[in-house]
Amino acid sequence: MTTFDERLGSLTEIRAHNPEAVAEAAARRIRRPSLLGAPGRLMIVAADHPARGALAAGDRPLAMADRTELLHRLCVALERPGVDGVLGTPDVIEDLLLLGVLDEKVVIGSMNRGGLAGSAFEIDDRFTAYDPGAITDQGLDGGKMLLRVEDDDPATARTLEACANAVTGLARHGRMAMVEPFISRRVGGRVRNVLTPDAMTRAIAIASGLGATSAYTWLKVPVVEEMERVMAASTLPALLLGGEVSADQDTALAGWRKALALPGVMGLVAGRTMLYPPGDDVAAAVDAAVEVMS
Repeated sequence: MTTFDERLGSLTEIRAHNPEAVAEAAARRIRRPSLLGAPGRLMIVAADHPARGALAAGDRPLAMADRTELLHRLCVALERPGVDGVLGTPDVIEDLLLLGVLDEKVVIGSMNRGGLAGSAFEIDDRFTAYDPGAITDQGLDGGKMLLRVEDDDPATARTLEACANAVTGLARHGRMAMVEPFISRRVGGRVRNVLTPDAMTRAIAIASGLGATSAYTWLKVPVVEEMERVMAASTLPALLLGGEVSADQDTALAGWRKALALPGVMGLVAGRTMLYPPGDDVAAAVDAAVEVMS
């Protein structure tokens, strides 16, 4: 019987000599019957950052650049009790499929990764990864898209249209559309998200109306001040965004706990804050995040 490290080391060979193994692994995957876990919550580990060129975690500028290390950390996280699934781009999801760790997990495909971090065209966030058809064909449970509204950048209109089309397409296939909305501004040539209650309220209002139906739309939102007022902007189910790695994990956990008590907040999507925590104890970071949802 092969060890995990042996399976991890064989991924490139499988891809080179047996590329059809990806589709076969997707077809074999056992899907769970519902998105929400037994307590009515959803905990998702996010790993779609590298495809946007965002490789930093905390004070480590290239933390997510080592794919083998990232996969190892993802597998540790996915094994922890209370973790429902993963969010990633095709390369990451397909590696996890080949490793056989996605049975009975919620799998969300990341869709628009064209707005590369730090680029001049960042707001022109084209759909360069999954599309609704691929998500359905591979038996994934939904698709995630980032929507940054920059009033002074005409590319915002193209991103709005693309997100709306994706919401409609996913709904036609009965798949979740996870929309992560922000009001954004360019500051010193860099795109920055405006994390005020008023800005997030406006972003949620815009995102909630995308597509021909909102029946399958979920929101992915950061924890900001006045979350009660912010979450009152929509009746759509919402998941909290884990955000950047923080040296003060206790404060982050306290913020999640408070926001999770609000109506409509169904769970958490966290990536770097759990996969690359201070001290590098992935299991402990994941367990702490799961605990705040209980």
